[in-house]
Amino acid sequence: MIHTKLIIRFGLLVAFVMVTLSCDPDDKQQVTTKNNLVWQDEFSVDGALDPLIWGADIGNGDAEGIPGWGNGERQYYTDRPENMVVENGVLKITALKESFQGSDYTSARILTKGKYQKKFGRFEARIKLPWGQGLWPAFWMLGDDNNGEQAWPQIGEIDIMEYRGQEPTVVHGSMHGPGYSGGQAVTKQYDLITDRLDTDFHVYGIEWGPGYVNYYIDDVLYNQITREDVSGDWVFDDNEFYIIMNLAVGGTFVGAPGLHTVYPQTMYIDYVRVYQ
Repeated sequence: MIHTKLIIRFGLLVAFVMVTLSCDPDDKQQVTTKNNLVWQDEFSVDGALDPLIWGADIGNGDAEGIPGWGNGERQYYTDRPENMVVENGVLKITALKESFQGSDYTSARILTKGKYQKKFGRFEARIKLPWGQGLWPAFWMLGDDNNGEQAWPQIGEIDIMEYRGQEPTVVHGSMHGPGYSGGQAVTKQYDLITDRLDTDFHVYGIEWGPGYVNYYIDDVLYNQITREDVSGDWVFDDNEFYIIMNLAVGGTFVGAPGLHTVYPQTMYIDYVRVYQ
C-alpha cells in the first residue's frame, strides 16, 4: 500500500542553461507513467533504515582506495542515527561538524547496491535540501560493476540531482561515462529563480529509456541527454543501476566548507519511488 503524501508542484517557466543541449518538450520521449509503481520506500517506520532495501557506505574512502571518495570530500560517512534516521515519515541525512575518525565532519551515504537494481524506468524522490557553502547533497545512480570487474566511469553514472549548498535555487542533472567523466560530464542546470530548494520539498526525477535520459524537477522537463550528446561510449543501456543518496561536505564540485555554514545541516527525503 502506498503511503499518500502531499506533493507540491510548481509551474516553472524560466531555466538558466549551463550547457547548451536541445530541450524542446515536443521532442521528448516519455517512457513511463506514474501508474505502474514497482519499487518504493516511503520512510513510514521511524528508526533505522530497512536493511533489506538500503546499505550504507562507511568511512572517508581510504579503504576503497579513493580518499575523499575521489572528489576531495571532507566528511566521514557513518550509519549512526546522528547521521541518518527516519523520523515522522521522513529520512534525515545529517552532516555534523565534529572530530570523528580523523575527519572534521560526519554525514551518511546510503545505497541499494545488491538489494535493488534496475534498468530503465522513472526514478524520483521528494527532497528538501540543506543550505550553506560547501554542502553537496546528491540523488544519483551507478551501474552494476559486475562484482568489481568493471570500474567507474565505464559502469556509468546518472546524477538525478546534484546541488551546491551556496546556490540554493539551482539544481544540476548530469551524466558521467567513459570519455565524459569528472569535469567533462554532460550536464545542465536549472534555476528556479523565484523559489529555493532548501525551504520546501521538490520532486527530482529522471525517465530513462534506450538511448536517452530525461531530467525533471517537479515534473518540469529541463534536460535530455541522448547517445548523440556524449563524447564517448553510451553505457546506459548495458546494465542495471542502483540508487545512492548522500550529503557530502566539501569537494571539487562545491569547494571548501564555508566558515559561516551552520551545522547540523540536513537533507530531508520524503520518499523514493520507481515506476516502470
